[in-house]
Amino acid sequence: MSLKRTLGLWDVFALAAGVMISSGLFVLPGIAFAAAGPMVVLSYALAAIMAVPAMLSQAELATAMPKAGGTYFFVERSLGTLPGLLAGLANWFGIALKSTFALIGIGAFARLIWPAVDPWVLKLITVSLCVGFCAMNVFSVHGVKRFQSVAVGVVVVVLVLFAAIAIGTRAVESNHFANSVPHGWGAVLATAGLVFISYGGLTKIASMAEEIRDPARNIPLGMGLAILIVSALYAAVVFIIVGVVDPAVLATTLTPLTEAGGRVGGVWGKIIMSICAITALFTAANGGILAASRNPMAMGRDGLLPAAFTKVSKRFGTPIFSVLGTGAFMIAVIAGLELKSLVKTASLMMLLLFLLVNVAVLVMRASKMQNYRPQFKTPAYPWMQIAGILCYVIAIVTMCGQMIQKHTTAPLILTGCFALLGVLWFVVYIRRRVQRESAFMYMVKKVIAGDMYRGSLDEELKQIALERDEVVHDRFDYLVTDCAAMDLQGATLMDDMFHRAAKVLAPRLDQDADEIYRILADRERESSTVIQPGLAIPHFLVEGEGIFELLLIRARAGVMFPHQTAPVKAIFVLAGSADQRNVHLRALMAIAHTVQEPDFMRRWLGAVNPEHLRDIMLLSQRKRDTSA
Repeated sequence: MSLKRTLGLWDVFALAAGVMISSGLFVLPGIAFAAAGPMVVLSYALAAIMAVPAMLSQAELATAMPKAGGTYFFVERSLGTLPGLLAGLANWFGIALKSTFALIGIGAFARLIWPAVDPWVLKLITVSLCVGFCAMNVFSVHGVKRFQSVAVGVVVVVLVLFAAIAIGTRAVESNHFANSVPHGWGAVLATAGLVFISYGGLTKIASMAEEIRDPARNIPLGMGLAILIVSALYAAVVFIIVGVVDPAVLATTLTPLTEAGGRVGGVWGKIIMSICAITALFTAANGGILAASRNPMAMGRDGLLPAAFTKVSKRFGTPIFSVLGTGAFMIAVIAGLELKSLVKTASLMMLLLFLLVNVAVLVMRASKMQNYRPQFKTPAYPWMQIAGILCYVIAIVTMCGQMIQKHTTAPLILTGCFALLGVLWFVVYIRRRVQRESAFMYMVKKVIAGDMYRGSLDEELKQIALERDEVVHDRFDYLVTDCAAMDLQGATLMDDMFHRAAKVLAPRLDQDADEIYRILADRERESSTVIQPGLAIPHFLVEGEGIFELLLIRARAGVMFPHQTAPVKAIFVLAGSADQRNVHLRALMAIAHTVQEPDFMRRWLGAVNPEHLRDIMLLSQRKRDTSA
């Protein structure tokens, strides 16, 4: 069962921003400051820059394949089942870990009210919140959407006011930035990898792509606005935190923004920032469960997980078992994982995911699959992806080096265990059940089979594009689906092309092939059917009733028509009885609209076989006439 498209531009922004403006800003700056010193501001800026290539790549992939699961789906379809499984598990666990981090952050604020609270009581409170958010995600995605939209708007306004007041009152103390790199530049770079989790909200948009209205506009625009606004807020607010909070306090606190609020606005500043922080952490936990739960659902659809994960409530339109499974994992993490290990593990997984997303774009583009039709394309391809991959590799290596040096290898062990469990699951459960083509395998098979190879992924991408564009087939689409198609090799004379077309059409029209050839040739002598350079639409009447046929002809080397200076490479032959004149006119209009698309001729000449010619017509952006 497909999910409903209910999320608009503001919802996309709110989901991404709501998860980014959370623990990464209200809890993490203290931990990051202890690792990098005052240059933690640069660490946040570097993390934002590092997120840009992945954001652009995710926007491209999500507009081409707006399916639940996001990163999992992209990686699985581009690189194969095992990489896809590992990406899906990493995305699921990474988003869930970030949401868990937000819930634990709420516990840190509980200590402000109840300093002597027992740690296990805090865990119980955190688990209760997790259960409550899971219930909200089960019963209504609309409730989640409304909660996110209002909460994110309030948080952004409060943060902007806080920054304006802090700067206006000159609360920032310059001496706090003395000795700005106490632990070396390597620590600054490693901390950029640590705080990278702050920008993990971008993956949630890809995970929710199936539920977003007008994905061509709302996905790239929503993601772009989110990273621009959030990275600006991070830079300003973290700078103020470092500048107003005593360094000794900042290095040990889990409520840095509340401390800063107290320094800038006194008791009321502390109260307001605490409320703002708790609200932001609620949105992060809530939105994270919403997005994380789409990964097991997508993997269940593809047979990588049990089918129970695919169950969508008919009443609420939500994936019940995926939400419950996500909640169960989060509760296990709350019970057993230490905070710093949680953050580092989640950041490592996000870096690995973002690396794979950039690789996925490189593979999808290199495959040159006809039906890979993103509505947004990454600028500066392939250099943007290559730069992103290099950044993520450097950040991962630096983080791992720092962890080994400081003997804090728990995140490495956890990440390795996830990978090992994924491989074992693939061997035991998936390998014999799932045999699905990836873009990488498509390239290999195409080299072996030549240009005529058409893979199953082609057909899936076509169906995704039709669903994405909400195409309702009209009479012309059905004609295209059933029509004949010819691919002429080498330069061809017009008479020879007519002879071959007549032989193809004769059994379909129940007419003599020689007679069809004669009609086509006579029709061309009367007036040319070339309607623009490179395009011809020969058409003729046949006797009978209820007859109409279409023939697609592609001639890469071209067919020379009389009195034409350029060879014709796209030919549409129409044949019908007199009572089908209305169908004839609609077909002419449909062809005219399709061939006017900017990249029509490039796609037409690049199609690997006749079936792809049909796909070009079926995926046209023309307006469909479904009135008859």
